[in-house]
Amino acid sequence: MTDDSAEPQTTTSPPTHQAPDAASSDAANEKAHAVQIVSVGTEDDQYAFTFHEDTLNGVLSKVPPGWKVSVISVVGAFRTGKSFLLSWFLRYLKLHGSTTPGSKAGGDANGDGVVDSAEEEAWYSQFNSLGQHDGFDWRGGAERNTTGIWIWNEPHYLRRANPETGEEEDVAVILVDTQGMFDNETTMALTASIFGLSTLLSSYQIYNVDKRIQEDNLQQLALFSEYGRMALQSDEKTKRKDDAEAKMKPFQRIEFLVRDWQNFDEEEDLDVMETEMNEYLETVIAERDALDLKETRDQISSCFEKVSCFMFPHPGMKVTKKTYTGDVSAIDPLFLRLLDRYCERVFNRGTNLVPKAIRGRELTAAELGGYIKEYARMFESGARFPEAATMLEATANANNSNATNLTVHEYKDKMDRIAGPSVTSFLKPEELEEMHQRAVQECLGHFEDMATFGPERGIETARENTLRNIRDDFELYKKLNESRNPLAGLEIYIIPGALAMISIVLRWIADSTCSSWSSTCRAGSEFFSHIYAMVFFFMLIVAATKAKQMKEVFKRVMTAIQVLIGDGGAGKDKKD
Repeated sequence: MTDDSAEPQTTTSPPTHQAPDAASSDAANEKAHAVQIVSVGTEDDQYAFTFHEDTLNGVLSKVPPGWKVSVISVVGAFRTGKSFLLSWFLRYLKLHGSTTPGSKAGGDANGDGVVDSAEEEAWYSQFNSLGQHDGFDWRGGAERNTTGIWIWNEPHYLRRANPETGEEEDVAVILVDTQGMFDNETTMALTASIFGLSTLLSSYQIYNVDKRIQEDNLQQLALFSEYGRMALQSDEKTKRKDDAEAKMKPFQRIEFLVRDWQNFDEEEDLDVMETEMNEYLETVIAERDALDLKETRDQISSCFEKVSCFMFPHPGMKVTKKTYTGDVSAIDPLFLRLLDRYCERVFNRGTNLVPKAIRGRELTAAELGGYIKEYARMFESGARFPEAATMLEATANANNSNATNLTVHEYKDKMDRIAGPSVTSFLKPEELEEMHQRAVQECLGHFEDMATFGPERGIETARENTLRNIRDDFELYKKLNESRNPLAGLEIYIIPGALAMISIVLRWIADSTCSSWSSTCRAGSEFFSHIYAMVFFFMLIVAATKAKQMKEVFKRVMTAIQVLIGDGGAGKDKKD
């Protein structure tokens, strides 16, 4: 029995999988499971892709804002053990990572299916069984299980040292499982689309192949060459800006994972075995004389930042049988030793993690969601592989949209500290305008640094949208600032007060200059006294019903006096 007909995989409708549109009100109480973000087939088109955006957002929303995301995807022929491998990844992450942001790495090593053990014992030996429904669902046998694209709904977090700053940072890990390819139900166009979409969204693509790397495996990778060339050509703005940036490769890492390899010369020394793997890859991708073979290898090299290879021996005949339920003791010991080496190679407890990046810029969860949305739309018709120009446009649109969102968010952060809802001081309009212009220039500088990909027209449209959003926000900040103007609203109190003062002065003049026997003078004096009495009672009623507002008015008056005498008041303090 061969591995491609019996290796564990994932079910079409497994009991632990979450339907894309299912209710999630009690999601917090549910066990972590795989969820489908792309399904294949509709009533009108059996090959059409359906993107489940809410499902994806539900997973990415668990990642704290600003945290980077590493996306590890496994693709390959059906029945080659993709889901089986991912279930082992989950167990590695359970023991060496965390599902709670910011918490200490290392899960509970004594949960269901885990054996008490000493710390020095190999992590995989702590499990008695690899349950078929305790991870990405898999089963032995020859029937296809996984359809579409699935991700684990609970991100794991590992800590790594940022290679640029040296500072430690937490990175979220998202695991992706894909529909098996090259069966009798999947067209070549659909196969290419699944391969393409998973490669676009991943930072570490694992290409599962059976027994050896064949020429058709290389040709599947080379199918992306046209997009790679388009991306590398970039636009004139990018080429003018930075030659190094113009030479960036569109995809990050591709790794051939050869299953059931039977030709190890050494089966005891893992370092020697890895050397054999590297030598085999060098032989496979070495330059060829035939033009088509040479072009295939050149295209792969131009599209991926790193191409690597790892090999597994056969896991054992019991594992490939349909009756196999996950007994770890039935797995070949060499397979487990190499599994340990491979998990360290991929994760190394966070050290080897590679966050998803577009044109050299590492993405946060929110940014990644924007790109996946654009890419999924591009593959809506699974029966037809998108043209290279369409891929370029989707990437540029997502990049421009992220640049706009981040720029507007940065502007709001700056202005919130200057004139936001929590600010209590008033700024003179000219001071607010000056700070607004300064913030706009700084934020637009960051926009220009990020929006460097795609046609100039698209970038200019995104820039106009950014400026329009900033202008709309600035109008709100002006209104907020004006509401704190110490002179605003004082006319309600100044006019009655001025009327009362005028009445007092006129009464005093009348009483001082007119005869007390004059009925006209007495009437005038009484009239003026009635006026300021009414104003007095009016002010008293206002003070009684609006004591808090009156206190605020008093503060405004004092601030207004400071403004009028040229001190600048709180506006000056705020500027300082």
